[in-house]
Amino acid sequence: MGWAGILCIRGDAWPRRTPDGRGKGADRYPEPRPLPLPRRRPRARVAGRAERIEREPRAVASAAGPVPGATMEAEPGPPQLWLKRRRCLLSLDRPRALLLWGPASEPAPGPAAAPTPGPDTCSVPVSEIITVEETEIDEKHYHSGKWQKMAKPYAFTVYYVKRARRHRWRCSHVTFWCSDETLCNQWIQTLKELLEKLTCRPKHLLVYINPFGGKRQGKRIYEQKVEPLFNLASVTTDVIVTEHANHAMDSLFEINIEKYDGIVCVGGDGMFSEVLHGLIGRTQKDCGIDQNNPKASLVQCSLRIGIIPAGSTDCVCYATVGINDPVTSALHIIIGDSLSMDVSSVHHNNEFLKYSVSLLGYGFYGDILRDSEKKRWMGLIRYDFSGFKTFLSHHCYEGTVAFLPAQHTVGSPRDKKPCRMGCFICRQSKQQLEDEQKKSLYGLENTEEVEEWKVIQGKFLAINAANMSCACPRSPKGLSPVAHLADGSSDLILVRKCSRLNFLRYLIRHTNQDDQFDFAFVEVYRVRKFQFMSKQLEDEDGDLKDLGKKGFGHICSDHPACCCPLPNSTWNCDGEILNNSAIEVRVHCQLLQLFARGIEETPTQEVLS
Repeated sequence: MGWAGILCIRGDAWPRRTPDGRGKGADRYPEPRPLPLPRRRPRARVAGRAERIEREPRAVASAAGPVPGATMEAEPGPPQLWLKRRRCLLSLDRPRALLLWGPASEPAPGPAAAPTPGPDTCSVPVSEIITVEETEIDEKHYHSGKWQKMAKPYAFTVYYVKRARRHRWRCSHVTFWCSDETLCNQWIQTLKELLEKLTCRPKHLLVYINPFGGKRQGKRIYEQKVEPLFNLASVTTDVIVTEHANHAMDSLFEINIEKYDGIVCVGGDGMFSEVLHGLIGRTQKDCGIDQNNPKASLVQCSLRIGIIPAGSTDCVCYATVGINDPVTSALHIIIGDSLSMDVSSVHHNNEFLKYSVSLLGYGFYGDILRDSEKKRWMGLIRYDFSGFKTFLSHHCYEGTVAFLPAQHTVGSPRDKKPCRMGCFICRQSKQQLEDEQKKSLYGLENTEEVEEWKVIQGKFLAINAANMSCACPRSPKGLSPVAHLADGSSDLILVRKCSRLNFLRYLIRHTNQDDQFDFAFVEVYRVRKFQFMSKQLEDEDGDLKDLGKKGFGHICSDHPACCCPLPNSTWNCDGEILNNSAIEVRVHCQLLQLFARGIEETPTQEVLS
């Protein structure tokens, strides 16, 4: 591995130890010994050493690309660069796009000796470097005895992403010191040029802050935790603090969004839903797409959405990043991560109702939301109260579910293969779906009108459609643990009528590692489209029954319908109430993009601290 110099760092790259191996106390360290000066040698031997030094950088460049300082003029020793109180090597591995540094071993005696890389080498991908800045050395620090051996020290600081436990990210930094101003400027210029080539990074963002969501901490979270990081990364913002419901959605139809590289929402799932509806609606309006047509193919949004969690649940953020942490989400935005996401459109009688990205719930979850909306004065505890009350009521609802199975998907709802960063199932499912659409366009296969639908009738405690796992801190697995974010399908979960005890067992499995679908009264299907109609509406309008006889396929008779009339429930659409019980849902594959990369299975970068 090539090196550009011997450096001194001020930061947290390596732990400092006392000679006896105890503690970290700075007061226990002996003062650093002055570096031995190279002894004078006859001119002939110096020239021979210069020739060897001149040859070494060429070998480094061929293995790891050009490195700042690698072609410097030969001198009796390598440039005097420092890392903390120890010497280290700094290099740039261009083929792998890595910045590497680590302590250098002591040079062996001899005129041609040079330091070699130590075993504790640190590395950070260039794509995860936030910024690099020249560091000023104040007068007090310079005369403290630490750097006074240098004629005039120069320094630059690299800010980068450092991974912590449980998918948490932090902004860390490392400061390199040297006595050569040219070498310092070379590194700053080289790293900034590499960062400029990362075109995926946003430069100008539109930020919406909901000051009323969750614990009403949205504005404080943004100003104290997010804004300083945006300023550090030179990301400019236009901030709008929302004043009423649908403020963000309405403004997105009016402002010029072309001047922004993305939209950031600070709040909970409700705030994200507002921005989502505004952005998708604006995109379809500009492209002349009628959202009221349930068969219309929607146009993918060009802008990405970043979520800064500041709500009560933050289900979308948790399912796409792995943790509800404002700093982690802000760093994903800064480095320009991109994650595609499916969006479901909900219609009633050819009228557009809502978009959904997480949960569509009828029955149990619809009743919880409807009851909790009447108890907003209770605060966040209203969800626990309404949930307990709804469980005791144990209402079930009779109706008919018709769905189109997602034949294009690679996985299944019970294959124990969760959606993670760089998900293979999402990529393959997207490709197969595009192939099917091309064949249908050219008449090589059957079209939607004659596709095989399946119809199920019965009494249900809950009907849930999950576009994602719907995981959250209270339910780390979520409603559907292996639902995928961008495979063009939704997991349809049917919970039939059962005893309270069995339903309680089903709910408890959301919080542990057991298979929550391993019950006789629970069915799960991966679908592209589905429709639902309650028993009462079905008696009034026989369209769904006729369609089931003609094109939907056979009606499931394993659980015959009961003639007892039951009241209607409401739909819980990402935390919003839909009063229409009869709906038609279609999944639009990868319609939206987020500033995220998906949940990382294991950390790909380990930086010593």
